[in-house]
Amino acid sequence: MELVPCAAMFLSDFDYELPSELIAQYPPARRRDSRLLVVGDTLSDRKFDELPSMLSSGDLLVFNDTRVIPARVAGRKQTGGRVEVLVERVLSETEVLAQVRASKTPKPGSLLGLADDCQATVVDREQDMFRLRLSVPVHDFLERHGDVPLPPYLNRDPESADSERYQTVYARQPGAVAAPTAGLHFDERMLDETLKLGVKHAFVTLHVGAGTFQNLRDENIEANRLHSERVQVSEDVCAAIRQTRASGGRVIAVGTTSVRALETASAGGELNPYDGETDLFIVPGYEFKSVDAVLTNFHLPRSSLLMLVAAFAGRERILAAYRHAVDNAYRFFSYGDAMLVLPAQDQTNK
Repeated sequence: MELVPCAAMFLSDFDYELPSELIAQYPPARRRDSRLLVVGDTLSDRKFDELPSMLSSGDLLVFNDTRVIPARVAGRKQTGGRVEVLVERVLSETEVLAQVRASKTPKPGSLLGLADDCQATVVDREQDMFRLRLSVPVHDFLERHGDVPLPPYLNRDPESADSERYQTVYARQPGAVAAPTAGLHFDERMLDETLKLGVKHAFVTLHVGAGTFQNLRDENIEANRLHSERVQVSEDVCAAIRQTRASGGRVIAVGTTSVRALETASAGGELNPYDGETDLFIVPGYEFKSVDAVLTNFHLPRSSLLMLVAAFAGRERILAAYRHAVDNAYRFFSYGDAMLVLPAQDQTNK
């Protein structure tokens, strides 16, 4: 785990006021209909469908191609009490790591009755998670009986449209329980538009866990730890980044998860293929090795994701951008608007 703060920092250093009415409860009618705040030398209010005009031939967009699984299922304990299981990670064909909500904490060896006569055995407890063994294959069971695991700040039950809209159009590797939300703004037409401009695409995989929504608990940032998440960065991606850098193009990470994947693969100082776990915690003071610009959504106050963006652009610069977004009624979080964060010397009126 790499944590490189520039000085003592606290959660309160990354707080901001957000009126609840700015938390987007539904996506826009079309994916590309969101607004886009460009954070460069100045702030520029744009529309997301203008993004191609801000890219150049030779740039590289790096997407996270993880696919959200229907990870939330209801069940009952042997005593008849209701439980809710939120799968955090699929460990094998029949085992998962999951959050279990129940009136009393289930003990190892106990059984949970799920839909279609599926039995889940509590194998062990791992901190605030439980290792469960299902009596049927996990992925098939979740596809039949699971619900979309919407974020907790969406104060509603999942609807049929969420199964499509809380998923990127390029999702192909099942395993996430939360969407890489910066990618939700792209439709097939915009992907084609960028390719026709000479912008290249690369895909990493980071299976986003439910821990992304959990609050950091310690006011002292250095005392916090992130849940591990599964990452894959291929040699093809590494080669594409090296070629982009060599030709003077920019590596633009689509989402904080793409940033964490690339920076995890660069932890040794140079970018190399990576297939494993990451709990990389990026805060101001971190030196980025593989990313030149970040496309991202707006993040929760006091969150590790906000800290990552602040590490890239500077805390005061990002907090000023957030104040601007609040004052101008941008829509926040998963179904909200986007930001394109550029290095300070980049121009935004391209």
